[in-house]
Amino acid sequence: MSTTNMASSSSGYWEDLRKQARQLENELDLKLVSFSKLCTSYSSGNNGLAINQRTRSDSVGSSHDNLMVAMTTEIEQLLAKLTSVNGKMAEFTAGTLPHNAALMHTLQRHRDILQDYTNEFHKTKTNFFNLREREDLLGSVHRDIESYKSGSGVNNRRTELFLKEHEHLRNSDRLIDNAISIAMATKENMTFQRGVLKSIQTRVTTLANRFPAINSLIQKINLRKRRDSLILGTVIGVCTILLLLYTFH
Repeated sequence: MSTTNMASSSSGYWEDLRKQARQLENELDLKLVSFSKLCTSYSSGNNGLAINQRTRSDSVGSSHDNLMVAMTTEIEQLLAKLTSVNGKMAEFTAGTLPHNAALMHTLQRHRDILQDYTNEFHKTKTNFFNLREREDLLGSVHRDIESYKSGSGVNNRRTELFLKEHEHLRNSDRLIDNAISIAMATKENMTFQRGVLKSIQTRVTTLANRFPAINSLIQKINLRKRRDSLILGTVIGVCTILLLLYTFH
């Protein structure tokens, strides 16, 4: 009776851990979606601003940065909690005798989800800070240009050319980013296709080695094709020579 109660208690503890893990995973999924949208809105918002709106952009960017810091902290806390729950699940599965395959599979699935969320979070955060650094650099350039214009008091032709050239550089930068993204996607697709072709080749080789008769038949077919090609080539050559002799005589 005590063994039954102990098993029931262990099962309840495991289900409680799974419930906590699923709840944290759902929260992380929602937070990461919001985090990604926030980064995207920052990018589109800054790319669409004109030069005379730079002052307002700075105030909006400051509030945006505060929101990003708050959301980053929340996601990091959720990742830490989920890591702790996965650790408890690992300790529980280590204590099962023998190791339960179903429990190990479930644990591995939660670990994979945690790893995916962690990678997605770090990737999005890195992209945001890189974008923020570039926007700060461009903002500094804009401020220098505005300072020069206000100091000289003359909106001359050279300043206009500098501004146009700067906009051209920004557009070129966007085009290069798009080209790199397309190239990376193409590379991944070609790598996947190469893996598929290698897998097919391996299977064909395995089948050929497993069935020697088929391999022998394929070799005979190839030899027959080569022989037919030689005979056909000889006939064509002889006919060509006879035709030439007949033509010149």
